[in-house]
Amino acid sequence: MAAEQTVGGYRRARLWVPESLASTSGSVGKFVRRKPLGAFGALVTVLLVLVAIFADIIAPYGSLTHSAETLQGPSAQHWLGTDQFGRDVLSRIIHGARVSLLVGVGVTLLGTIPALLLGLASAYFGGWVDYTVQRLVDAFQSVPYLIMLISIMVVLGPSLTNVIIALSFRRAIVESRVMRGATMGILNNTYIESARATGATDVRIMLRHLVPNIMPTLIVLGSIGFAGVILAEASLSFLGYGVPPPTPSWGGMLAADGRAYMFAAPWMLVAPTIALSITVFGVNMFGDALRDVLDPRLRGST
Repeated sequence: MAAEQTVGGYRRARLWVPESLASTSGSVGKFVRRKPLGAFGALVTVLLVLVAIFADIIAPYGSLTHSAETLQGPSAQHWLGTDQFGRDVLSRIIHGARVSLLVGVGVTLLGTIPALLLGLASAYFGGWVDYTVQRLVDAFQSVPYLIMLISIMVVLGPSLTNVIIALSFRRAIVESRVMRGATMGILNNTYIESARATGATDVRIMLRHLVPNIMPTLIVLGSIGFAGVILAEASLSFLGYGVPPPTPSWGGMLAADGRAYMFAAPWMLVAPTIALSITVFGVNMFGDALRDVLDPRLRGST
């Protein structure tokens, strides 16, 4: 997109800006104006990703670096104080963001894809396939959420990989019903019947006509569930079934150490609580705003 302006009788070309870039900038500006909380959530999400990726560079100390300055309050050397082993709390929170990001991304990918396949197959084929899948979903949903996660972790053992597997399993089961409902809402459209009349195979219909139309629902589920996954990982770590120490985890920092020293060193409990709260709030706001933008039924209110 180029333009000219006249200065003193002479034409001077203005800076050329690609139309796609201008359009993107306009869309971002519109999103910020209409969804300020969503923009704040997007900023928090971006910061989480950057902090997790560059944790080794950003953190002033190593997450496992011990010192003689145990249980020291916030100071110029340790902005958020130190724990009972002399480890810098700020550095551990920064490295803990990496655990939260890995769990969030891992569970979103490993949980959403099976949910898509289960919901798609259940709605499309119907009959005994739909009945069998839905009864299995009912059976798993009858088990309380936290009890199921703890049971899986007891069998698998505490580790970051097993936390991702446990959370992904539960998420795939629960979200498959949402994907089934979204698929059933599309199956009655005339273009699905037209595709069948022209001899299109089941796989082609699902991949070409169903999956693209339920993709916005899939994205919204992933963005909204991301915060819930981070909170679930923190809950498991808090109960001692999550990421084992000394790996820094926000939930682990709130567990035995934070509770044991909550009066002598309250910063050990307050700092990870604030980090977890801001992250969950920000990601939730971003997910809600993204839902409003992607859902055609809500675009009138955006």
